[in-house]
Amino acid sequence: MSEFDYDLFVIGAGSGGVRAARTAAATGARVAVAEDRYLGGTCVNVGCVPKKLYSYAAHFHEAFEDAGGFGWRLPAAPEFDWATLRDNKIGEIKRLNGIYGRLLDNAGVRLINGRAKVLDPHHVSVAGETVSAEKILVAVGGWPWVPDFPGKELTVDSNRVFDLDAFPERFLVLGGGYIAVEFASIFNGLGSDTHLVYRGELFLRGFDREVREFTRDEMAKKGVNLHFETNIEAIEKVEGGLKVTLTNGETLEVDAVLAATGRRPHLEGLGLDQFDLATNPDGSLAVNERFETSIPSLLALGDVTGGPELTPVALAEAMQMVAHHFGDTTPEPLDYSRIATAVFCHPNIGTVGLSEEQARERYGAIRVYTEDFRPMKHTLSGSSERCLMKLIVDDESDVVVGAHMVGEEAGEVIQGIAIAVRAGLTKAQFDQTVGIHPTGAEEFVTMRTPARR
Repeated sequence: MSEFDYDLFVIGAGSGGVRAARTAAATGARVAVAEDRYLGGTCVNVGCVPKKLYSYAAHFHEAFEDAGGFGWRLPAAPEFDWATLRDNKIGEIKRLNGIYGRLLDNAGVRLINGRAKVLDPHHVSVAGETVSAEKILVAVGGWPWVPDFPGKELTVDSNRVFDLDAFPERFLVLGGGYIAVEFASIFNGLGSDTHLVYRGELFLRGFDREVREFTRDEMAKKGVNLHFETNIEAIEKVEGGLKVTLTNGETLEVDAVLAATGRRPHLEGLGLDQFDLATNPDGSLAVNERFETSIPSLLALGDVTGGPELTPVALAEAMQMVAHHFGDTTPEPLDYSRIATAVFCHPNIGTVGLSEEQARERYGAIRVYTEDFRPMKHTLSGSSERCLMKLIVDDESDVVVGAHMVGEEAGEVIQGIAIAVRAGLTKAQFDQTVGIHPTGAEEFVTMRTPARR
C-alpha cells in the first residue's frame, strides 16, 4: 500500500487539469482534483467557448447586410438583444460544467470544491481537509491583470465582460493582444461604437507583420476606431457613462472599458511561495521536460508555466505529463514548434509556423507567396472585405515553414494546412495538390510566383 492518500493530486479543474486527472486515473492511479471556481477552467467558462459563441453572434450583423446582394429582403431592421445572447451562453456553460463533472466522476477521480494550499511537497490542505499525494500538479491557469491608473477599478476584465448587465452602446478596449483584438471585433459586430487603445504602434505583437497590417486595415474598414501609440491616463465616472482620458490628450465617453492587458499565472494563495521554486523571467513556474518544478514532486503545466496560452497545448502537456509519470515508456519531448492558432477577430486570423520576419532571421534566403483578394462571396454581397493568404518557404530545402491567413473561417482552413506544415511538406508538394474549386482555400495550392524573396 502507498504511504500517500493519492498518487496524483491536481490543483485546478481546467482543460489541462481535467485531462491530466482523467488520463492518470485510466492508468490505475488514485487521483483527486481541487477546484475553487468552475469546472472546465478559463476555456470553457471565460475564454474559448463563450468568446467563440459571441463571435458567431457578431458575424450575423454582416450576414444580414450581405444577404441583400443575394436577393434576401428582411421585413425589418434586425435588432440585437444582449440579454438573450448572455443568458443562452450561461445555459451552455452550465451544460459543459456538468459534462466535466461527469467525466471526472466516470474516471473515478475525486473532485473537491475549494482552493487548495500546498503545505509541503506531499501534503495539500483543501476544504478543511489535509490529504497526502505522491505528486501534486499545479494547473490553475491564468488570471486577468490590469495595470495601475486612476479609475482602474471602473474597468471590466476578460473574465467579467461576458456577463455585463447592460449592452454597452459605446465600448472601449485597452490592449493589443489577441483577447483585445477579438473583443473589439465582437462588440463592434454586435453594434457598439468601439474603440481599441494600444500603447504600441501595431497590435498582435509576435504575429507576422503583414498579417497584422492587413488585419488593422480590415478592422478599421468595419468601423473599429483604432488608437495606437497611446494609453489610458485616467477613467472617471460621469453622468451617463465613463470619461476616458488618453495619454495623447484625447477624451472619449463610453459605457464600458475592457482592460484586456494580459493574464498572469493564478498562483496566489497556493502556498508555493514558501518553496522558493525556480521561475521564468515572467514569473511563471519553470519546469523540465517531465513538467517537474525544482521540487520533483511538485508538477506544473499549462498557462502557469509560461508556454503558449492555448487550450490544446495544455491538453497535450497533460497527456505528456501522465506518460512521463504513469506510463510504461518515456515519450519523446513535446514539440512546441509549428503550433497552429487562430484569432477570432473579424475577419479571422489563422496561422502556423514562422512569420516572414522569423523565417528571414532563421533561414536568410526565403520565398514569400501571397494572395490578397476579394472573396467570391462578396462579388454579390457588396462587402469590401478582402482575404489574405501567405506561404513562407525556405529557399534551400523548399519546405513550407509558415502559413498565414486573414479571412472568413481562417482557423478552419489553417487547421488542415497545419498538418502539412507540421509534416514538413515542400512547396512542390503543395503545388502538386489539386485544389477544391471554387473555394478560397484553394489559393494555398495555386500560388506559383513569389511576391518577394
